Amino acid sequence: MREKVRKLWKLCFSDSKEFVDMYFHLRYNSEVNVAIESGDEVIAALQMLPYPMTFCGSEVPTAYVSGACTHPDYRSRGVMRELLSQAFGRMYRNDVAFSTLIPAEPWLFDYYARMGYVTAFHYGQRTFHLPADGKDTFPPTGIAWQFQTFTDYSEDAYQYLNRKMQERPCCLQHTEGDFRVILADLNLSEGYIFTLSNELGISALAIAYPDENLSVLHIGELLSDTPEAEHLLLTHICRRMQAETLHITQPLMKDQSAFNLGMIRIIQAKPVLQLYAATHPEEEMNIDLVDEQLSANNGYYYLNKGKCMYSHRRIPGAHERLTIGQLTEKIFSGEKAYMSLMLN
Repeated sequence: MREKVRKLWKLCFSDSKEFVDMYFHLRYNSEVNVAIESGDEVIAALQMLPYPMTFCGSEVPTAYVSGACTHPDYRSRGVMRELLSQAFGRMYRNDVAFSTLIPAEPWLFDYYARMGYVTAFHYGQRTFHLPADGKDTFPPTGIAWQFQTFTDYSEDAYQYLNRKMQERPCCLQHTEGDFRVILADLNLSEGYIFTLSNELGISALAIAYPDENLSVLHIGELLSDTPEAEHLLLTHICRRMQAETLHITQPLMKDQSAFNLGMIRIIQAKPVLQLYAATHPEEEMNIDLVDEQLSANNGYYYLNKGKCMYSHRRIPGAHERLTIGQLTEKIFSGEKAYMSLMLN
């Protein structure tokens, strides 16, 4: 099966041989793969990559849809819709709370919206410029700072990244295994991890990679304990890489222009609404939920005083009829959902 899926991937995507080798060595396995076959040929496939996610004060399991593709001869026949429905069923049985993905093309946002996904991951961008006078803009503190640049695994770097990302209230997390995949991808992209440390340990970390022409340096993740440590690290990166500017992708800030990247879908409505109700005790809702792909989610949900009750039968009173997509949008309208360092 692996080689059949790999053959379909190479037909549908333009990734390098090195990336495909890395993906099928480190990411692909039979447990995460879902495929549809016609005869001896795989005509559609996707992988459900597991990621933890912080949500409403807890950590819940999610499945990131990767490598979704259909053989050109079988497109526009509903094959991908059937494949996603099968994937949702397996996710539900595996107690997955959410499914996430990053559409490969702009038109796919509308396609996945019809399958219950909503655009909930909004990002900001800013540019950092090397100080014109070549000096730092904050006074020296007397601290002995240490800079490191590497692409190999570092336990200290992973523990720092893991701790800082867990501080984000609605964010996909990366296990140690995920971090090793990030490093493998970073090596293929000719990128680096930069850290700034003092006697107490790492104070700032950035993951940087150049664009295809090696002319622009992008910061795909930036974490720091203080603004001063962040500025010092970014200044060092500019000098180390001989770059005048850095393009930084980050969680959306107030008054910042946003761009959309990722989508999310509720897979298990009951536990999601129970967590949501517990952290939003002031909200009262009577929901008549409809999920066209996962009928197990259909039913009536009652949120009141921090609790959620489910019923197959309608209780008297007014109800708000919602599709699974509308419910997902309602749940995430007040969340600052974020994911980074994905294989997109």
